[in-house]
Amino acid sequence: MKKIILAATFIGYSAFALAQTAPAQVNRVVSAEEAFNKLVERKGIKDGFLAFADPEGIVFKPNAVKITDFYSNIDKQAGKLSWIPKFGRISANGDLAFTAGPYIYTNGKSDDDKVFGDYVSVWRSDSEGKLKLLIDLGIQHPEPEQEEVTDFKEPAATRSAPSKDPFTAKSIIVNTDKIFNHSLTISALASYKEFLSPEARYYFPGFDPMTGPDVIMKFINNQAISITAETTDGGRAASNDLAYTYGHARITKGNVVSNYNYVRIWELDQTKKWDILLEVFSAIENE
Repeated sequence: MKKIILAATFIGYSAFALAQTAPAQVNRVVSAEEAFNKLVERKGIKDGFLAFADPEGIVFKPNAVKITDFYSNIDKQAGKLSWIPKFGRISANGDLAFTAGPYIYTNGKSDDDKVFGDYVSVWRSDSEGKLKLLIDLGIQHPEPEQEEVTDFKEPAATRSAPSKDPFTAKSIIVNTDKIFNHSLTISALASYKEFLSPEARYYFPGFDPMTGPDVIMKFINNQAISITAETTDGGRAASNDLAYTYGHARITKGNVVSNYNYVRIWELDQTKKWDILLEVFSAIENE
């Protein structure tokens, strides 16, 4: 009887310990981003991207193409690229993460040759637990007058069991993205009011990053923006707390209509509702 009790106690303790497993730390993705930046500085843009790319990782040139396919088929890319992560999160189990922040691209010796903007990188862990670059895109804007606020937050400890059905988990976030896209056709302001996280950041070409629902909705209203968008794909962390989607958008801003790629980062709030933590629109330009 004592052996049975001890065994039951051990099993119960093991289950409790599993449920209490410490979540991943956001510094893990920040360190990966900084290592990526250093390699690009040392070996160049092409070799840096190839070294850190997930086998299914994509860049937009202008349509989504695998990082490995694109950089394997171009000559060494000229110029210098550097960036600093300022905004980032990682899922509780560490299998999905992102960072975003300012970049500078220099293709000459004078300041006139500098291009300023912000990047967004989505990372996914491989079979060995190493983070690899899954999505990369960015926007251009004038040289910023103020330094971006740093916002790295640790994931909340989760008691949720790992997702046993990745197809259902993926379909939920993809369908959520489609619902949001449909709601945009009815009212952009009402849609953002409903879906934006209180900590949301918004990246739009030609403008510095915007933070917070009030600032974002004021921008959308002042710029007379209307959006139609179509979801391409998405994915979700096994810990069910962080997700991403991407697709194409057609945006009317005043009297100007343009095409964009978009990426959204979603997080699960305390009410188990998916909110948009980050949205970036990258202009589609024929190359």
